[in-house]
Amino acid sequence: MLATLGNPRSSYDQECRPVTLSTLKARMVTKNVGPFRVTGLDNAVASLKAVMADIKTEQQEVHDKLSTAGMLCCRFVRGSTTSISNHSWGTAIDLKIDGVLDARGDKKVQRGLTLIAPIFNRHQWFWGAGFPTEDGMHFEVSRQLLPTIAGAPAVTIDDGVVSVGERGALVADLQRKLNKAGEKLDVDGIFGGDTLAAVRAFQARSGLVPDGVVGKHTWNKLNAL
Repeated sequence: MLATLGNPRSSYDQECRPVTLSTLKARMVTKNVGPFRVTGLDNAVASLKAVMADIKTEQQEVHDKLSTAGMLCCRFVRGSTTSISNHSWGTAIDLKIDGVLDARGDKKVQRGLTLIAPIFNRHQWFWGAGFPTEDGMHFEVSRQLLPTIAGAPAVTIDDGVVSVGERGALVADLQRKLNKAGEKLDVDGIFGGDTLAAVRAFQARSGLVPDGVVGKHTWNKLNAL
């Protein structure tokens, strides 16, 4: 994280502190991701929104009960005086179900978290239940997803469209959804010629205008798969 995104600030403790690194601070956004609003790194928030869209489709009962204990929080990992929490980069989220935060370190997790964890994993988020000290409420961007998250900010669904030339987590999610529809794209987060052709083919099959621009109607069709 330090090598890829830089050090969010010069000092840490167990309290939530603000990001002071100017290049990172400029990329922090506050967005509605479905069941709640978050503040975090632009591409991580876009990826989280895609996760929540799939949770709504596949586990709506859990989705409707989700809230958050926070995403951006510059501090050490709980109980440590040396390890920086991934919350410090705005690339981790702590979730509540029915307003209840899962207890950390008791080796038990809420059932709802077990239902949505595979969806997070599919989007290359790591579940904190696998930490040495169990942290079932916690999900964070994985090493595999980090290069995409660290790249140039993606256009989000809130911005209206995703089109050729865009890069980022949302494009990677688009590619995964197109593969689910039968395409065989590399999930590299780059909206190039192959992705454009796949989008146009999907739009044509779905009765949409095959213009290669992924807006509300194309997202709706993809999310219904």
